Amino acid sequence: MTQLAEMETHLSNFTRLEKSAQPAWLEALRQAGIERFEKLGFPTTRDEEWRFTNVAPIARTPFKLAKAVDGAAALKAFTFGREAAVELVFINGHFNAELSRLGKQGHGVTIGNLSDSLELAQPHLGRYVDLMTDPFVALNTGFLREGALVHLARGTNLRGAIHLLFISIPTSEPTVSHPRVLIVAEENVQAQVVESYVGFGAGVYFTNAVTEIVAGENSRIDHCKLQQETLEAFHISSTRMELGREANVISHSASIGAKLSRNDVTVFLNGQAADATLNGLAILGKQQHCDNHTLLRHEKPNCPSHELFKYVLSDQSTGVFKGKIFVQKDAQQTNAKQTSKSLLLSDEATMNSMPALEIYADDVKCTHGSTIGPVDEEMVFYLRSRGVSLEAARHLLSYAFAADITRRIKVVPVRMRLEDYMAAQHGLPQDLRITDLGGHDEAAR
Repeated sequence: MTQLAEMETHLSNFTRLEKSAQPAWLEALRQAGIERFEKLGFPTTRDEEWRFTNVAPIARTPFKLAKAVDGAAALKAFTFGREAAVELVFINGHFNAELSRLGKQGHGVTIGNLSDSLELAQPHLGRYVDLMTDPFVALNTGFLREGALVHLARGTNLRGAIHLLFISIPTSEPTVSHPRVLIVAEENVQAQVVESYVGFGAGVYFTNAVTEIVAGENSRIDHCKLQQETLEAFHISSTRMELGREANVISHSASIGAKLSRNDVTVFLNGQAADATLNGLAILGKQQHCDNHTLLRHEKPNCPSHELFKYVLSDQSTGVFKGKIFVQKDAQQTNAKQTSKSLLLSDEATMNSMPALEIYADDVKCTHGSTIGPVDEEMVFYLRSRGVSLEAARHLLSYAFAADITRRIKVVPVRMRLEDYMAAQHGLPQDLRITDLGGHDEAAR
């Protein structure tokens, strides 16, 4: 861990925070967070979990807390509009009620600013993420002020996606924001939730996000996270999911922005027959770096899990995938599959893939696999023989490679945004889409 001098900026930001009348339990949580960060410090490449991701540029940069600014112009570029049932908008980490659309929230549905519904948040806030060993979670908790709360009572069935939009608008000096998301779905809930982290404008900034998701018994949650920060940005996120009996969570994450990004996702399957699916996509170029760490913890019997992460790397970009399937002794009849595939479009691109299994039960079916390689030259030759240029052929094949993830995304605005991004990046028509959704996930299993 780094020395106190590299943490001084964040500790000073904490002492300068305006004190507000908040419950004692929340102030205690914040204080515990900043004290833990002060003890842990920033990780270094000597720490095993950070061996391939160097956060020294974050530690050295004198970030100041981002302030709320006008975000109307930025909203036009990233809003889902009427395609979202609810859209909460945060500008530089601050909730903007005027730009948000709360929609018609039915009985038992609370979607809004976290600080406005602390009584609902108290039983869950900070109870799941790893405050003790993760310095970025501790830092986020120390600066916990505003955030997104999604609380869905028993039997809720929402039509349309809940869009949590976090927009960073940089200034002339480096800034930092600490977005916080708490999603609580009680029994028999069905909902779609999208987290978007985007940047608008030029300048260095740091987004340090934490998300806690609780899926109650027999709930069905479709979760998406889209990271589209600017290429001067740093993005660190930690997501923790708790699944109850027969809960089903499908989570898609996509990283197409940021100079450096790190995403930690931990899923606890704490109820029998809970089912988790994690899909991830990283499309990187120039000198971008993306590190995805995942942990699927099977705590109870009869819990299937499925994981597929894909990387498309060009130029001097670097990718990291470290995934673990952990099966507890009592988690018999576990069925878990983990796959990582990476496509290298240049000789300078680098990928580090480390899938792992840790199994203490004896009646299980667990597999993992990892492949890394260039574009298939035979396929390139086939396309070129039909009049397609070399560059167009390579781009078309990488587009199809990534589409194996995008076509699984059922939230239309997210899927379209990724497909438009790939089409623009590869010089392909904007109307080129791969939309084979029917039975695809089931067939893949």
